[in-house]
Amino acid sequence: QVQLVESGGGLVQAGGSLRVSCVASGSIFSIKAMGWYRQAPGKQRELVAGFTSGGSTRYVDSVKGRFTISRDNAKNTVYLQMNSLKPEDTAVYYCNEEVWSDIGYLEVWGQGTLVTVSS
Repeated sequence: QVQLVESGGGLVQAGGSLRVSCVASGSIFSIKAMGWYRQAPGKQRELVAGFTSGGSTRYVDSVKGRFTISRDNAKNTVYLQMNSLKPEDTAVYYCNEEVWSDIGYLEVWGQGTLVTVSS
């Protein structure tokens, strides 16, 4: 079984920074894609930043230049560094991975970590 566990959310003032982390565990043979999504109250979940299967990165326009996704393969961890945070970045942030495991292809979600940006 593959599990993702996020951490690092919290309360920060506008203009501040946070880094959220996502650690993967389980029988993962390879990773097809990984990314960070967020869902604000009353809104649909959206992709914030991600790695494609080719290793390139992509960002939603609203976070370009402020957020950076990175990963440490040795630690099975993906990070999202968030700078110059705005109140509209307030949301639950979810880690997502598409992996090949011992039981085949899986799409896995973490439990989410809340990021609150005060004005």
